[in-house]
Amino acid sequence: MKYRRLGNSGLNVSEIALGTWLTFGNAVEDSTARVCVESAFDHGINFFDTADVYAAGEAERILGQCLRTYDRKYYVLASKCFFPMSDGPNDRGLSRKHIVESLHASLRRLDTDYIDLYQCHRFDETTPLEETVRAMDDLVRHGKILYWGVSQWTAEQITNVAAIAKRNNAVAPISNQPPYNMLSRGIEESVMPACAREGLGLVVYSPLAQGLLSGKYASVSDLPAKSRAADDRQNQFIGRMLNEENIAKAQRIASLADQLNVPPSVLALAWCLQRREVSSVICGASRPEQVAQNTTASGLEIPADICNAIEQILTTSAPAK
Repeated sequence: MKYRRLGNSGLNVSEIALGTWLTFGNAVEDSTARVCVESAFDHGINFFDTADVYAAGEAERILGQCLRTYDRKYYVLASKCFFPMSDGPNDRGLSRKHIVESLHASLRRLDTDYIDLYQCHRFDETTPLEETVRAMDDLVRHGKILYWGVSQWTAEQITNVAAIAKRNNAVAPISNQPPYNMLSRGIEESVMPACAREGLGLVVYSPLAQGLLSGKYASVSDLPAKSRAADDRQNQFIGRMLNEENIAKAQRIASLADQLNVPPSVLALAWCLQRREVSSVICGASRPEQVAQNTTASGLEIPADICNAIEQILTTSAPAK
């Protein structure tokens, strides 16, 4: 496993991270979650990502249980807040009240004294950005969190928050967590340059396009049993990308993976890691074997001819069937 600095900070994170979205507390049993975490440690992963809203807090609770037997200094723990956790009018957003209360609730569920990376899960249009920056700065100074970041913020929002932190002599965010994969490259135009300019490392999620880039899908009408698309616990988001053109592209990319003697999923992860703006790629897993396989993408060099072939596939419409 190789490691990269997270943005302009001194924090080193594994190129492959283990995420808990849609899996822990939802699609996998607690015992399976535990062996996935064990496999992550066995293969050099030191970065674990979750959020309070995942499975209504259950993902944090289960991850905390899985991490309990490991020395705290050997892993980097990330969580998030923003989304409503109840019907209360203040139990949402990025106000100082919600951030502080959400953090304390996450610490209890995770059974830890601090969170390494605490992230604003979305941008809050209703709270002054200065209030959010000050709240995060206070939590860092109190030792409750070590760093903070954002998730799915625009280039303008990232530029603004960096300027506000500098103006107020406050701790600035060091990361942004957006979706990024071969089929979803929207952040390349403005978000990636903004993050590079402001010193934020990218912690990207959905690197397999909700599983489309795994090579297992042949047709929209023929979904493999036990796949994410066929699992009602996990398929809430894949439908946006599940079409014949994307499947055709994924199949052509899978043939390139065959030339490298690697699984299509490993090629997809290594493709994300080609961008130096990317600090880590978050992967979910429902089996420990998936965790082990994902880690083989770390350090994988993609030959120039394969890179060119991938780009040709991605920028050319697939022929109609």
